[in-house]
Amino acid sequence: MFQPCDRRTFLQSAVAAAGTAGFIAATAQTARALAPEDKPLFEISLAEWSLHRALFAKKLDNLDFARVSKEDYGITAVEYVNQFFKTKAKDQAYLEEMRKRAADLGVKSLLIMIDGEGALGDADAARRTKAIESHYPWVEAAKFLGCHSIRVNAQSSGSPDEAQKLAADGLRRVSEFAASAGINVIVENHGGLSSNGAWLAGTIKLVNLPNCGTLPDFGNFRVAAGQDYDRYQGVEELMPYAKAVSAKSHDFDAAGNEAHTDYRRMMKIVLAAGYHGYVGIEYEGSKLPEPEGIKATKKLLEKVRDEFA
Repeated sequence: MFQPCDRRTFLQSAVAAAGTAGFIAATAQTARALAPEDKPLFEISLAEWSLHRALFAKKLDNLDFARVSKEDYGITAVEYVNQFFKTKAKDQAYLEEMRKRAADLGVKSLLIMIDGEGALGDADAARRTKAIESHYPWVEAAKFLGCHSIRVNAQSSGSPDEAQKLAADGLRRVSEFAASAGINVIVENHGGLSSNGAWLAGTIKLVNLPNCGTLPDFGNFRVAAGQDYDRYQGVEELMPYAKAVSAKSHDFDAAGNEAHTDYRRMMKIVLAAGYHGYVGIEYEGSKLPEPEGIKATKKLLEKVRDEFA
């Protein structure tokens, strides 16, 4: 059987052989050769955070997110954010309505991004256990909705080594619970130590469970005030464990390219890891209204995909 590690090795060898001048062509050709037949190089989904201003302002309701994703943007796979249905993790009637609306539209529910449930790497054992158990209902909600994962944070404290051990403990315990439900626990680079690609990759290695992985975000690499981790290095370090990918966007130039991230370079890294799943649009800018920012990000992802294909 052709294993993921072989895919990555093959891709890396092809790129090295091609040299810098032929890097784009080699990556695209090899990725296409390894991608499943009759499927695009990658799929596009929509992260609910892209519409956070409308949601917080009550101009959009969480229950309508799946419909808006399909009808307004032509996107049929969504990534929820628990902040927009914070009290509904155990509300079966509400979750059933979410599931029904998405199913009726043919929209896939991919994951729930979890925030505000405590630090999984809290140094205090009792608080860490409370945070771990606070994630359990979201695991069950994700399973009910048909998602494959919950996205969590690796928040911790202390020295890097101490924080890593604490975060790994919390992640391991949530992942063990989630495994029985067939749900992945994936960690996003989300500030602080988690935005250090090597640290987060090491944390996932320490957990050492198949359902614990990463959600590399193109833009969240602020490790401290005024200090950013190299985003391309970070994504490359996180991709071997990726079960989802977040295409963060803020601003665009006149040619439609993202002003802070080279999407072509980033997607080469993603594809070179053998990843052909969903890449989630997460527009977070302020210069364009949210609908226009989402459309601009989608257009750029489609353009890059077409170029590589």
